[in-house]
Amino acid sequence: MMKKMTMQFCDTVQPQILGIHPYVPGKPVSELQRELGLSKVSKLASNENPLGASPKVVSAIQTALCEISRYPDGSAYRLKEVLADFLKVSPAQIAIGNGSNELLELVARVFAGPGDEVIYSEYGFAVYPLSAQVVGATAVEVPSVDWGHDLQAMLGAVTDNTKVIYIANPNNPTGTVFSRQEWEAFISQVPDNVVVVLDEAYLEFCDFPEYPNGLDYVQSYPNLLISRTFSKAYGLASLRVGYMVGCEEIIQYINQLREPFNVNHYAQVAAVAAIQDPGFVKQSVQINRDGMQQICSALDELQIDRIPSSGNFLCAHFPGKASEVNQALLELGVIVRPVANYGMPDTLRISIGTQEENAHFIEALKAILQR
Repeated sequence: MMKKMTMQFCDTVQPQILGIHPYVPGKPVSELQRELGLSKVSKLASNENPLGASPKVVSAIQTALCEISRYPDGSAYRLKEVLADFLKVSPAQIAIGNGSNELLELVARVFAGPGDEVIYSEYGFAVYPLSAQVVGATAVEVPSVDWGHDLQAMLGAVTDNTKVIYIANPNNPTGTVFSRQEWEAFISQVPDNVVVVLDEAYLEFCDFPEYPNGLDYVQSYPNLLISRTFSKAYGLASLRVGYMVGCEEIIQYINQLREPFNVNHYAQVAAVAAIQDPGFVKQSVQINRDGMQQICSALDELQIDRIPSSGNFLCAHFPGKASEVNQALLELGVIVRPVANYGMPDTLRISIGTQEENAHFIEALKAILQR
């Protein structure tokens, strides 16, 4: 019998891959139940819709189950047609992705490489620097102001090597938001050859009066891309479907690199049905508003500092004991999200759940703080 040889591949792997730390999702409910034998678990870690999905979505998927043996429409023709009508843009201006996450990464793959720079904000979504690292570009982190984007500082960080700027409004994980005035002062000065990605994954929840809807600027700025998702307000997180809107030329490049059949048939069917049920989104937004008030009032009562949020989550500060509080919450059946990986070791991010889930969190937190 031949002796099996062992080999190390670290010398042959692309160097930028070696330093990548994979994205760590929120702890699943089933995992916590297995670990601690709990029957009651409230997951407030992943910014999911606590109402689930629209009944119309569930019905549409059930009807389409007989088509399970067929490949999905690789062009997502029907979904793009419905989206185009909903957004008042051309279907050729839309790219469909396996969640908006895929599209964010595709932008870096299309435009950046070794020697190029990708700009993002401190406390910005973890996928931004990761996207730069995967393609061998230099990730340029710009310090935040009050936990949010300093758009003028980001503008000042632009060099001849800058290819992409990632911006989120509202921002994840901090929930901060910037105004129309700040945005217009920024986008009007970005060089035409620098691609700006405006990530609006949480725009449905934002009621900030001066919020700048990215779609209002797409026609004026060909270098602007708008990224959105069906995972949050529409409740389709498990199906992974997002979309990007921009000028036809850039969308064409993204589609050239996009994997065939990247969005499965049921995700497409569900997204079409979700768009056609605006009442469900309105209900989801109201549940979020009520829940946000419920949790903020409790945190204020407990004198726990927090970051004002325009998303479906908020960050609360527990100086010197965030890890301890997180573990204690887990033991009481509440899953929240530590954000130490974002440079926020004293902070926990709490998603807004149902009234009952929020009450579970509040009750558990009070019990922990009284120990």
